[in-house]
Amino acid sequence: MDGVRPATAEDTAVLGTVAALRRYPVKSMLGEELAEAEFTGGGVTGDRALALLDVETGRVATAKHPRLWRGLLRFSATRDGASVRITLPDGGTVRAGDAEVDHALSRAVGRRVHLSDVRPAGAMLERPSPQDVLEHGDDADVPYETMEMSRGTTGGTFVDFAPVHLITTATLDQIGAEALRYRPNLVVDTPAGAPFAENDWVGREITAGAVRLRGVELTPRCAVPTLEHGELPRAPHAVRAVLAQNRVEIPGSGLQPCAGLYCEVLAGGTIRAGETVRLH
Repeated sequence: MDGVRPATAEDTAVLGTVAALRRYPVKSMLGEELAEAEFTGGGVTGDRALALLDVETGRVATAKHPRLWRGLLRFSATRDGASVRITLPDGGTVRAGDAEVDHALSRAVGRRVHLSDVRPAGAMLERPSPQDVLEHGDDADVPYETMEMSRGTTGGTFVDFAPVHLITTATLDQIGAEALRYRPNLVVDTPAGAPFAENDWVGREITAGAVRLRGVELTPRCAVPTLEHGELPRAPHAVRAVLAQNRVEIPGSGLQPCAGLYCEVLAGGTIRAGETVRLH
């Protein structure tokens, strides 16, 4: 593949081990931790395969726009075979494909939505700057950018950019926040690693088991990590620390607070918790 850095034995390094594997069947809802995950060209099988579409605007509902959608982080979604079960904030459940699913979700979020397994062509989402949200509050009507999603993947899922999101424990420890807030697919335990080492992995190959990933872009952080996630309280430091410590130039976007790495899948397969992760 063009742009892939050729690996040699001399520059292969052990990064650490797989600390966690996570999947989010519905975009912006809480997901599930996996003992093993199947990776394909489109990312983790079943990850972000569904999303709520705002009936009024046609845009994808995402907690990136906290004033409208932060409540989605009080929902959770899990896969049960081929079916996705959604647990509502009141403890009730509904399954994707149920005749009343749109009605139940619309009532729960207070806005008319449609649960879709098809990403519309040119699907758009709304994203205010995290600085504005931190300054004015989650409920503030602040300016937002309208962005096309999934530009770094050829798959049909509702990922923000590329198919896989990776972050290291060294980076999380430096920030002092839980991995859950950053919604990664793969958490790499790097006990002796440097925080924000992911900055140097764009263009590099990362392997775990038979799976080969390639870093394609650092992950700019929005307001989502600062929000309540289920029982986790608000955590403004989850982005403030990144703003203070790791602003990086992202092509076309300027300086952005970054934590983690977006990856494409060069070779698919199964990754299991505890497996060795290597950088090439």
